[in-house]
Amino acid sequence: MNVATNNDLRCTIALASLHDVLDPEIGLNVVDLGLIYQLNFEEDSRKIFALMTLTTQFCPMGQSIADGVKNNLSACFPGYDVELELVFDPPWNHEMISEEGQNFLNR
Repeated sequence: MNVATNNDLRCTIALASLHDVLDPEIGLNVVDLGLIYQLNFEEDSRKIFALMTLTTQFCPMGQSIADGVKNNLSACFPGYDVELELVFDPPWNHEMISEEGQNFLNR
């Protein structure tokens, strides 16, 4: 899945760092799971807007995963405020998993 962004370079850096944020129930990172939908960077106000989903609205680790994304982006871009929004439309499905993720999960 492609991540929408207004800054390709910063998005690439952010996604590389988000590979460290795992869904603990699945053991796969949020990027390869396809949970990250959008990353926008506002340079003037030093803000990052992240739009993401979870594998299910009722994910018991959802808050922990969202906090991990927010904390990771804050650490990767010091001095930036991170605004994270969880959405469930479009709903996540297995087709959103990257090829690397599919290999990891032996699909």
